[in-house]
Amino acid sequence: MTDTPAETGNETASRDYRETLFLPTTDFPMRAGLPQREPEWLERWGKLDLYRKMRQRAEGRERFVLHDGPPYANGHIHIGTGQNKILKDIVVRSHQMMGFDAPYRPGWDCHGLPIEWKVEQNFRAKGRNKDDIPVKEFRAECRAYAEEWVGVQSGEFQRLGVSGEWDDPYLTMSFDAEAAIVAEFLKFAEQGLVYCGSAPVMWSPVEQTALAEAEVEYHDKISTTIHVKFPLRGVRKDGTAIPRDCIGAHVVIWTTTPWTIPGNRAICFSPEIRYGLYKVTGVEAEGFTPWAMPGDTLIVADALWDETAKAANIVGWDRLETVDPAGFVCSHPLAEADRYWNYPVPLLPGEHVTDEAGTGFVHTAPSHGAEDYAAWMDFPEWHDKHEAVPHIVGPDGAYYDHIPLFAGLHIIRLDGKKQGQDGPANKAVMDKLIELNMLLARGRLEHSYPHSWRSKAPVIFRNTPQWFVAIDRPMKSGGTLREKALGAIAETGWTPKAAENRIRSMVEQRPDWLVSRQRAWGVPLTLFVEKGTTRVLNDHKVNARIVKAVAEDGADAWFERPASEFLGDEYAADDYEKVTDILDVWFDSGCTHAFALEPRADQKWPADLYLEGSDQHRGWFQSSLLQSCGTRGRAPYDNVLTHGFVMAGDGRKMSKSLGNTLAPNEIARKYGIEIMRLWVAAQDFTDDLRISEEILQTSVDAYRKMRNTLRYLLGALHGYDETVEHLPLERMPSLERWVLHRLQELDGVVKAGYAAYDFKKVYSALFNFCVVDLSAFYLDVRKDSLYCDRPDADRRRACRTVMHEVFMRLTAWLAPIMPFTMEEVWLSRFPSEDDSVHLRTFPKTPQDWHNGALAENWRTLRRLRRVVTGALEVERREKRIGSSLEAAPRVYVADPAYRAAMKAEAPGDIDDFLAEIAITSQAVLIDGAAPEGAFRIDDIADIAVVPGRAEGGKCARSWKYSTQIGADKRYPELSPRDADAVAYWDATHG
Repeated sequence: MTDTPAETGNETASRDYRETLFLPTTDFPMRAGLPQREPEWLERWGKLDLYRKMRQRAEGRERFVLHDGPPYANGHIHIGTGQNKILKDIVVRSHQMMGFDAPYRPGWDCHGLPIEWKVEQNFRAKGRNKDDIPVKEFRAECRAYAEEWVGVQSGEFQRLGVSGEWDDPYLTMSFDAEAAIVAEFLKFAEQGLVYCGSAPVMWSPVEQTALAEAEVEYHDKISTTIHVKFPLRGVRKDGTAIPRDCIGAHVVIWTTTPWTIPGNRAICFSPEIRYGLYKVTGVEAEGFTPWAMPGDTLIVADALWDETAKAANIVGWDRLETVDPAGFVCSHPLAEADRYWNYPVPLLPGEHVTDEAGTGFVHTAPSHGAEDYAAWMDFPEWHDKHEAVPHIVGPDGAYYDHIPLFAGLHIIRLDGKKQGQDGPANKAVMDKLIELNMLLARGRLEHSYPHSWRSKAPVIFRNTPQWFVAIDRPMKSGGTLREKALGAIAETGWTPKAAENRIRSMVEQRPDWLVSRQRAWGVPLTLFVEKGTTRVLNDHKVNARIVKAVAEDGADAWFERPASEFLGDEYAADDYEKVTDILDVWFDSGCTHAFALEPRADQKWPADLYLEGSDQHRGWFQSSLLQSCGTRGRAPYDNVLTHGFVMAGDGRKMSKSLGNTLAPNEIARKYGIEIMRLWVAAQDFTDDLRISEEILQTSVDAYRKMRNTLRYLLGALHGYDETVEHLPLERMPSLERWVLHRLQELDGVVKAGYAAYDFKKVYSALFNFCVVDLSAFYLDVRKDSLYCDRPDADRRRACRTVMHEVFMRLTAWLAPIMPFTMEEVWLSRFPSEDDSVHLRTFPKTPQDWHNGALAENWRTLRRLRRVVTGALEVERREKRIGSSLEAAPRVYVADPAYRAAMKAEAPGDIDDFLAEIAITSQAVLIDGAAPEGAFRIDDIADIAVVPGRAEGGKCARSWKYSTQIGADKRYPELSPRDADAVAYWDATHG
């Protein structure tokens, strides 16, 4: 802002007029001290029981419910969980202030592998193995561990300024929640959708449990690749002979998992691919004996022969003929080593086969891959009548004892410094293939591979009996679970819109829901099956007794109470056995709507909004969707909002090993959480975000500018009495009416932005208003009036009236984003023991403040002012003037629109009005061309300025130059305006 007499002093005056100026007065500190002050505000809100007061204040309003996706109750929060909670808080606070009743009940996911894994580690550190610990003791330790971290995380979330029902969160391990989860699962069983199947699932050998897609993450992994020769048998499937040239040939496959070769049962090909029979005529040997030899005949896809030949060091060949592999049968490459593999390996058509990589033939091990399993199950004529899908690998990732040659060998190392790396299985299989002359080539490939989210170790696909929820089986209520879920997706609002296509694609392609885990901590699959079978006992009375017992004693009741108590007199306990597998934790969290929302009078079902990271399309969003569609026929939410991940400043993923992590508690300690909240609000959070010390500094600077604006408002409004000073709209100068117009515009932008979760638009609009419209323009222009006009002057009253309206709106509009600072600002002006800015709603803004014609005129006038200000900056820089008040610019305009706008908004003399908005003592507006050398701005060609010095004497109070200094003989050093103001001062101050 431009210098004023109050800020510089005036040593030449015979009287010190500074005491007569009406200067801003405030105790509001310029330095925020956020790291120290924020905890004090949190303590105040706690003593005030602010959240409860907010609920009381909102009673009877339309309800808006954001349902909190439960984080795992383990470990300190990180920048991503902090971002998530802040976004939720902005949503809830903004809807509360838009006039809704917007409760927020936080929750925690207390079951599952993340917690169990930590408890296992704690026991191992004490020298105890999980298998030696009684289930009751182990589950009690898990519960205690989760309780501890719920308390820790609750404090960390509250430190973010998140307002909510922290004294009564929902926990998936509470007895009522566990009973609800059991009841919801049994509804699926009663629908006939739960079944036990043996199929390959993602399995963690380190944690020894099945994993769902949502429990894995993909990392780059270097895998050993092999080309393997399968000897072609002399007859086809139908008994007819193969072509003569194919006798003795080998079908070549390529795989990145050598350890799966012992599980091979078939080879898949594509009828759309052209295959050739190639005879090797030359090989390249550089210090070793190649595995391909001249005379070998190999069958490979034509499109992939060059790649295959290069991998095998084959430098010469003849293509003998085109081969149709339909009906071909091979022998297993390990058949010569042990009779276990002495079975036919058929070539089967498969839609998943392409000629983009490999050999055009896909090694098919139905125990170890979803596509392999699906392709194999389509041809039951090749199945063993006792075991359609063989069991090759055990829970620990080692070959079962009945597997010859490789029994007990691990695929992945389970412990030690090399945990997660390849075990001896791959090498043993390759060594045996080399020995049998069945390995054609090997190499290494870096590719994306699934890893356990918890242990970070690679997973394997392993055939094992598991419990599933069928998603394509007709339901008793009509339709299938997949059909209902897809219909619900179409009826839900998705932000960003691309999220709808993403989750739709996932649901369209997903397999049946794997819901069983071989763990100890969680809600069990409370099913009875007939002994020796997987047939489920489906009796509503039995199920009701199970739910009642869990409600009384928690899920432990299933393990501790005898079967007879649940089965009653209708069934003999000896005829049934309990399923003791644990439910998928995603089923747990998918049920939260059923116990955290539906039965509570202070909540709402379905929720208005679910808000989580984009990874939850395959996690909580989807499990909640499937669970609710299976039991209620629709999604448990009306809208879903997703945000991206937080990356380091250079775009890389945050990692402790890279040293580029930044935790919320670090930000709180160094800057204050308000800075992090500003960073969150200023971003397009639907995309991945970047954060660093340098990026946060931008938020620090923005915060300082807005705080200074608000501090100035507080000072300038000191002593404002609305009942005395308020000036009606019709008496206000044009400039004040323009500010009110801007408030009316902003009212629409802010409310629409909050309603659409476009916080970046809200933040940008308010930041620009504070810094550009207010600080750099309006307040700069009006400082002279605020300081120097007499208090009862209309211009000053109008200014203070408008500043009051600005204050009332800014403190409300910014409160959802900056809750600490807006509380400080609000109470600085309206101190109260039991009030809070967060008990307010957004003020109503009169429609008659809107004035499009006036706004257009001020756009024109500000354009003109910009050129004048640019010219004066040059004059000051060259030291031709010290203050803009020493200037009297001549402003030349080529476009009549400038004079028209000036005339429309000027209350009197146009030149005086121009001087007022340019903050000069005098100015002249001239129509026509400017003289040579006049100041111009490149992008405003129709305005030019010729600087000049102001005429007359210098007012000792306002420092404005005037030819009427001393017109009031009582005050010979003052202008008439200032003389009048000082007379008022003298009369009122004795």
